Amino acid sequence: AETLKDINLEAFIQGLKQGSTGQKASLTEQEMAQALTLYKKRNESKQLEQFKSLAAENLKAGEAYLIENAKKAGVITRPSGLQYQVLKSATGKTPKATSKVTVDYEGRLIDNTVFDSSISRGQPVEFPLNQVIPGWTEGLQLMQEGAKYRFFIPAKLAYGEMGSGDSIGPNSALIFDVELLK
Repeated sequence: AETLKDINLEAFIQGLKQGSTGQKASLTEQEMAQALTLYKKRNESKQLEQFKSLAAENLKAGEAYLIENAKKAGVITRPSGLQYQVLKSATGKTPKATSKVTVDYEGRLIDNTVFDSSISRGQPVEFPLNQVIPGWTEGLQLMQEGAKYRFFIPAKLAYGEMGSGDSIGPNSALIFDVELLK
C-alpha cells in the first residue's frame, strides 16, 4: 500500500476501465513503461533522501550523546571513539581478536530501546571475535572472562551508514551490556 499513496487515482481508474472493456489504452506500452520507471525513480530518490536525512540526524544525535556520555564518571573513551564502563571486573583470560567467545548481551539504541538481547532469550551467544562489529572486536579484547562491561559504540564502529534490519537505523550509535562468559 505504501507505493500507491501518491498515484494519480483518476488516471489509474480510467486505465483499469479501458483495460477491462478491451479499449485501446491511451498510453502505449512504451509510455506506460516510461511512466512506471519515472515513478519508481522518483519514489526511490525520495526514499534515498529520507534515508540520507535520517542518517545525518542519527549521526548528529549519536555524536552529541557520546560527547555528553564521555563526561560521566567511570566512562573511558578509547582513541577509536569506543567508550566503555566496567560494570563488573574479573580476573579470567582476555580474548584475542581471533578468539571464539561466549557472551550474554543486551543491545540498546541511545534512546534506550532494546533491539536485541541474548539475556531475554536465555541463550548466550558464541562467535569468533573477528566476525562481529568493530566496536565488539575492540571492546571484548579489553575484558577478562567473567567481566561485564557496558559499551557505547559510535556508528562507524557499529553498523555504519547502512544500519541493520528494521531496528537499527543508518548511522546509529549503540549501547551494549556484555558479559564475557568464556
